[in-house]
Amino acid sequence: MLSVLIPTYNYDVTNLVNSLHQQLTASKIQFEILIFDDGSNSGLNSKNDKLNTLSFTTFKSHVKNVGLSNNRNLLAEASQYDYILFIDGDSLIISDQYISNYLKSITPKSSIIYGGRIHPEEVPKNRRLRWKYGKQREDLTAKQRAQQPYKCMFCNNILMTKAVFNSIGFEKTLNQYGHEDTLFAYQASLLNVDLLHINNPILHEDVDFNAVFLDKTKKSLQNLNYIYKSGLIPPSFISFLSYFTKLKTFKINYILAFLYYLINPIAKYILNTKHSSLYLFDLFRISYFSHINLKK
Repeated sequence: MLSVLIPTYNYDVTNLVNSLHQQLTASKIQFEILIFDDGSNSGLNSKNDKLNTLSFTTFKSHVKNVGLSNNRNLLAEASQYDYILFIDGDSLIISDQYISNYLKSITPKSSIIYGGRIHPEEVPKNRRLRWKYGKQREDLTAKQRAQQPYKCMFCNNILMTKAVFNSIGFEKTLNQYGHEDTLFAYQASLLNVDLLHINNPILHEDVDFNAVFLDKTKKSLQNLNYIYKSGLIPPSFISFLSYFTKLKTFKINYILAFLYYLINPIAKYILNTKHSSLYLFDLFRISYFSHINLKK
């Protein structure tokens, strides 16, 4: 009945998988757990490889990095059941009713069910930026998410029919981090897919170091720039792009692109401290995006 699909990269997923396996076994349903490492060549894979001894569980590592979008596509292609549940490898199950909550929510109309995610109550200061962004921008209740259902949908901790996935899939041309979920959600909105938001969160365990998150943010914005210039999604679907196009109308993007050279070193310093500000982070993002958007 259910294929649990876990994309991962250089991470020990044994706690996550063991929790899932215990709950799935207790549920008495047909299931499989597939875990694909995206070519990290990590020493942690020796631990993950032992998961192959669990029933109905497969771990393997790609020889080359294919990107999160294509890793998810490969997981879905390898799955055998009618329902698939995507969970990122750096997640933790925090409820012993996690699988049960999803199973109880499945109806003939529930093509996609999103359970949400939360972040730890505290992290070290060198991880504070990603944590603050997650706590203030991403940790939403089902009621809050349902107000903008597709815009508040992420593909970590999401259950859907395989038929719906096959009709959408993840964008194959995206080979680095960022906005693969946004494109998937937009395509789901075009198809008017039934989307149910429930309170069944996972914990985002591996909160990025500040410097790592800044690097990922740049890669994400590079992806967004590609999406924007390729016309894969209307700017109105993404608040950041909608804001950028308004600035562009008044040529303010040129000023921001120039200011990036001044803002970048200041932002990198302050955002790496415990006093990291989301206002400064937003300024860093819009100036960097303006900077790369002017390039051919």
